[in-house]
Amino acid sequence: MKIRTLTHSITLASATLVMAGTVHAQELSVQTSFNSGDYAYQYLQEEWVPKVEEMTGGDVTLNLMPIGSVVPYKETLEAVGMGLLDGDLTAPAYFAGRDPAFALMGDLIAGYDKPSQFLDFCKNGGGEEVLQKAIDKVVPDKVHVVGCGPYKREALVAAVPIRSVEDLKGLKFRSPEGLAAAVFERAGATPVNIPFSEVYTSLQQGVVDAADASAYVNNDASGLHDIAKYPIYPGIHSMSSQQFTINENTWEALSEEDQQALNEWFYAAFNDLADAVHQQDEKLVARDKAKGDITVIDWPQEERDKFREIARGAWQEFAQKSPIAQEALDAHLEYMKAHGLLETDGAQSEGEASSTQG
Repeated sequence: MKIRTLTHSITLASATLVMAGTVHAQELSVQTSFNSGDYAYQYLQEEWVPKVEEMTGGDVTLNLMPIGSVVPYKETLEAVGMGLLDGDLTAPAYFAGRDPAFALMGDLIAGYDKPSQFLDFCKNGGGEEVLQKAIDKVVPDKVHVVGCGPYKREALVAAVPIRSVEDLKGLKFRSPEGLAAAVFERAGATPVNIPFSEVYTSLQQGVVDAADASAYVNNDASGLHDIAKYPIYPGIHSMSSQQFTINENTWEALSEEDQQALNEWFYAAFNDLADAVHQQDEKLVARDKAKGDITVIDWPQEERDKFREIARGAWQEFAQKSPIAQEALDAHLEYMKAHGLLETDGAQSEGEASSTQG
């Protein structure tokens, strides 16, 4: 009888421990700005989502969801603040209408050479802090920035050949609102603000002539090159950043160790993803050049320099629109000067900031 009672007690204790472990583990539902078929989305799901549980000792799991799964792509900040989503992994540029700081944190057009530089700026150069200030202006003290930065240097999708700055004039460009749209407009094009999920049909139906879309591998996976056969690679414009945020109350409920693990997870995942995407881009570009049915256009350095000059003017224009935006640009420029990415120390107000090209 005593043996049976002891066995029963051990079984109950084991069950209690299992239940306690199950309750302690927390799944974070995070809406992304990726389509489910994107290479980057699939790579993160397969290679890095499982590592969240490993890096947090089983405390946290991550459920990444495609764009629009719960709320429209421009409403994730409010959804995270209200707890409808535990977090988002999305483009700050989508919120440029709330404050121009989101444009400068979402994509400093023609600024950085490599994703690793922008990621390091966010982690160690003040980027996280500036983005947090911008988000707090929209949803005060409700959303915590875990990390930010890009994973790719984007290619440009084009249904017509664009070989110079002059060729941009008069074309209709899909572009997120904000800095990217301002740059294309300054170059003589007409920006059209539509979500990434509508790029294919917009190109197919002639609503736009070209699109600020994504990395070459993502554009290929989305079938964009089937209908837009003049991609520009390496891209002339964008290195779109992502933000990883979590509801503030949810964040505060995590241990310091788990908070640190999530921060480390983001930067490790995105640096690895950037390497993987670049390798895939190179393979696909070589394939398409060999096949001959797609014309991959590589702008000469002279044209890239002209376009950078246009972008530099837009940096200054956006920085003057709000104190946080100016703070964002100042942080970018300080980091870039410290890391040798600026060619001059010219006055910011005159737009004398430029970067080397990789």
